[in-house]
Amino acid sequence: MTDVSIVIPMKNEEGNVANLLGEIQQACAPGPSFEIIVVDDGSTDRTGAIVAELSKTMPNLRLLRHPNSGGQSAAVHSGVIAARGRICATLDGDGQNPPSELPALMAPLLADGSGRIGLVAGQRVGRQDTASKRYASKAANALRAWMLNDDTRDTGCGLKAFRREAFLALPFFNHMHRYLPALFYRDGWDVAHVDVSHRERQSGRSNYSNLQRALVGVYDLIGVAWLIRRKKVARATEVKLPGARSDAGA
Repeated sequence: MTDVSIVIPMKNEEGNVANLLGEIQQACAPGPSFEIIVVDDGSTDRTGAIVAELSKTMPNLRLLRHPNSGGQSAAVHSGVIAARGRICATLDGDGQNPPSELPALMAPLLADGSGRIGLVAGQRVGRQDTASKRYASKAANALRAWMLNDDTRDTGCGLKAFRREAFLALPFFNHMHRYLPALFYRDGWDVAHVDVSHRERQSGRSNYSNLQRALVGVYDLIGVAWLIRRKKVARATEVKLPGARSDAGA
């Protein structure tokens, strides 16, 4: 029985994968049962080979592979579909999200007696990125918050935890991982926020530029705003029919 599935999208992260997986094992070992799912999103380096080698000493490690790169949202989606845990947690594969933050991220969901929390979103404090990347992110977050009113200052943080079934019920589209708070609110879930630390990339380079993020962000933001405005929540309750058999008698 697996309680939590930790999903990590990776593309060409051979220099980060071993340290990151070791840190996850150390951070999460004292807690609930967990598995780690690495989704190799079309890497052209040894990322997948290193994961396969590490699996010899990490029996809770799994590897999924996209033959071609589908992007971060597609990788997360593939990992969640394959997940065995009722709760999924995500973090970026570049090592900038410290795995030590995972227990605090998962705690609100594991302790939720109301069943109303759908998502716990990490919000970075003291970002260790270039000045241009921080300024671009700040501007994008301000515009998104104004249009979507999602009560989140940093949706680009890879550290998130959520109910698996609730995530899979969301509309899937490329770059959806940047709009999870708004999408969970749209479906009637409560969203909790946790401040998390951030650190410098230790190896490799980012797969996206500021310009690429800005260009796709305009279309995505308009699309998400449309999805929110078109949502009509109607919760069905089953009517007990006089002649229906109960499950026990079926």
